[in-house]
Amino acid sequence: MHWCMDVAFVDDQMRARTGHSAHNLAVLKYITLNLIRLDPNPRKGGIKARRLIAATSDTYRAQLLGLA
Repeated sequence: MHWCMDVAFVDDQMRARTGHSAHNLAVLKYITLNLIRLDPNPRKGGIKARRLIAATSDTYRAQLLGLA
């Protein structure tokens, strides 16, 4: 799990260290990772590529969230 988070989200380079920000961002990243893994439409590419597609495509992001 650590390797996947580090490759897809560059988790080791995260600079959020004050208060609860690091934990809050980690929870959001785990939710995002699980949504990408549970994608009902299989796509080519790894988790990092699908994360980038979700960041740029409103329709794909809506599919992941179950809104489309």
